[in-house]
Amino acid sequence: MTIAEKIAAHYLEILKLLGEDPERDGLQSTPIRAANALLEATEGTNMTPEDVVGNVLFKTSSQGMVTVANIQFFSTCEHHLMPFEGLVHIGYIPNENVLGLSKIPRMVEMYARRLQIQEQLTEQIADAILTSSSALGVFVAISAKHSCMRARGVKSDGEMITTFASGKFFDNAPLQDQFWNSVRATSRG
Repeated sequence: MTIAEKIAAHYLEILKLLGEDPERDGLQSTPIRAANALLEATEGTNMTPEDVVGNVLFKTSSQGMVTVANIQFFSTCEHHLMPFEGLVHIGYIPNENVLGLSKIPRMVEMYARRLQIQEQLTEQIADAILTSSSALGVFVAISAKHSCMRARGVKSDGEMITTFASGKFFDNAPLQDQFWNSVRATSRG
């Protein structure tokens, strides 16, 4: 029996506990679909930054800030197993190397595809970029909407914003302002 089939068996029992008829038309394949969706939503669990970055660093003499803004992500709240989604903005100061541009959203995807909380996601992305590139500093900001807050409980449409600063960005208001100005510049037409 595959992992998906084992998870599907549990979803089948959950449907029964909810009083549903798992044999009705709309639910017949739901357990396996839900199992496959959960596996996809958590596929980053056993990946590492090394798996994503490999040896794709490029030499540079630049020490100017690199900013990658508006990286869309989807994740799953570890508290309620409900999705949250939003945008990640990343700035870093290179130290002789820059990451391949596509590696940055892949890093975000790897950490987002885990059972997760936003605060932890923010710090994990920053740490991975810092470690993978030996950057002189990293700043990560995430804004997200959480369905665990929007669809249940308080039912608020609020947006959560988290930030993490390290290295040259830590306690450096002018550099953080430069980061935010770069992010804002991406939203202009």
